[in-house]
Amino acid sequence: MEQLAIYRKRLIPDECVLLKDDTLVSQTEELIVTSWNTLNPKTAFQYGASCYFLKKGIKVSKFYRGDGSLFCWYCDIVRYDFSQGNTVLTVTDLLADVILYPDGSIKVADLDELAEAFEKGLISSQELTLSLKQLNALLVCIYEGRFSELGNELEKRGL
Repeated sequence: MEQLAIYRKRLIPDECVLLKDDTLVSQTEELIVTSWNTLNPKTAFQYGASCYFLKKGIKVSKFYRGDGSLFCWYCDIVRYDFSQGNTVLTVTDLLADVILYPDGSIKVADLDELAEAFEKGLISSQELTLSLKQLNALLVCIYEGRFSELGNELEKRGL
């Protein structure tokens, strides 16, 4: 079986990057798990792991500092597109993000970028609606205390 190639596509700024150094940990029809080092050096965190929930339209990542301590959980609202016989996955960032910090605080981020992308015609009204619905579903999951259902996918793999 051919190795899955994963591309991260951003709308702001416009870029599409092959995540060639990510390590594929596991893959099913509903879930892809990877581990990685940062693409560009960061001072706050150096490495992490990501769980791509293919049916939910979210990517949950765990960011670690160089000393192995948890920096944050970072949740991207995304769209998944497979091509080339399901050997290429393009993950399009639909801009809305939720960040969960170890102290229990939560930040919803980049809604201004979501609005900007819509105003500039970078996303359709359907993509805007999809992003907001997926964001709402994620926030409901968090507020109802069910985020561990998502995070456990990384935890049970030792990530």
